[in-house]
Amino acid sequence: MVTAAGFTPSAHDPVLFVHLSDRGRTLLLLYIDDMIIIGDDSEYIAFFKAHLSEQFLMSNLGPLRYFLGIEVSSTSDAFFISQEKYIQDLLARASLSDECTVETPMELNVHLRASDGDPLSNPTRYRHLVGSLVYLAVTRPDISYPVHILSQFVSAPTSVHYSHLLRVLRYLRGTISHRLFFPRSRSIQLQAYSDATWASDPSDRRSLSAYCVFLGSSLIAWKTKKHTAVYRSSAEAKL
Repeated sequence: MVTAAGFTPSAHDPVLFVHLSDRGRTLLLLYIDDMIIIGDDSEYIAFFKAHLSEQFLMSNLGPLRYFLGIEVSSTSDAFFISQEKYIQDLLARASLSDECTVETPMELNVHLRASDGDPLSNPTRYRHLVGSLVYLAVTRPDISYPVHILSQFVSAPTSVHYSHLLRVLRYLRGTISHRLFFPRSRSIQLQAYSDATWASDPSDRRSLSAYCVFLGSSLIAWKTKKHTAVYRSSAEAKL
């Protein structure tokens, strides 16, 4: 249906489709029965919406405000993306017994090991919360590193791992209104930054690499990953 309407699948994302015409570009982001249509070819967007309405029962929700747990808002000079309601629901599911907040998602120089603490009798909640935090990191890069660490213990979490997980949740409670900021700028200069540790994991001596990418002044991509090999020098770890 989508490809028959002239859209081409993106080579970078299987749920993103692109339509090009003399009037501009139209982007379609499709997830099951939810979709976002955006672009500078307003005539084609109106045609495609009408075409879909003839084939399916549809609801046009107007300008983008909420999509898959992600909240979108805008002003005359910027766009904002957040997951405040998602965090509220996550805190409710976690059933924290206090109202404490912390200033950082993880203590400085903490090195967690698989053997730290006592095994949890029921690790289901730990796995569920960590999985939710992985999705939350879509709009909260400030928790990417602790979530990367905590996700390594989902197979056999302990009481120590769970206490650090609760610290991330308390940090989120205190920063629930934080949002990603995308200014309306004509700059399309692409900048990327990367760094790596050397043998920083105390359990397997593997290194970590991380990067972030900016389009103009807007952060558009970031990632932290543990290396699959053990490097003998810091120079190898940074390659």
